[in-house]
Amino acid sequence: MKNIAKVRVTYAETDAMAVVYHTNYIKWFEFGRAELMRAMGVVYADLAKQDYHLPLTEVHCYYLAPARYDQLLLVETEIEYVRRASIKFLSTIWDEKKETIYVEGYTVHACTNGQGKIVRLPLDVVEKIKPHSRAVSGGGVVHGGKT
Repeated sequence: MKNIAKVRVTYAETDAMAVVYHTNYIKWFEFGRAELMRAMGVVYADLAKQDYHLPLTEVHCYYLAPARYDQLLLVETEIEYVRRASIKFLSTIWDEKKETIYVEGYTVHACTNGQGKIVRLPLDVVEKIKPHSRAVSGGGVVHGGKT
């Protein structure tokens, strides 16, 4: 499953040359992830209420072309894999006609509790995500200390 979220580049997100400042793409990766998860029935705020968190552990961003002020961009996001306590999201940021790719990248997130301890993803979340990911690895998903 791929989700496409739209963002318009604001002036505050650009540098003196009206080109998108590089860190904003990472922010849009987050926006895309949240919208993808929401489309699958998983809301980050609900996870946090249950004491599950998905901190970023790795990010890669390949800058291919400069996006500019007032452009409408498409943030395409999908899940590459779900493991016992981590998820990898793939992101591509396009122009509104999907003719130019501005950025490609990915993020990896661990699942932790409120104390920062790595914990397994909740079973209900995995069941919602698993059918939409490219792969499920790690010898099967394990929950609640049981294999």
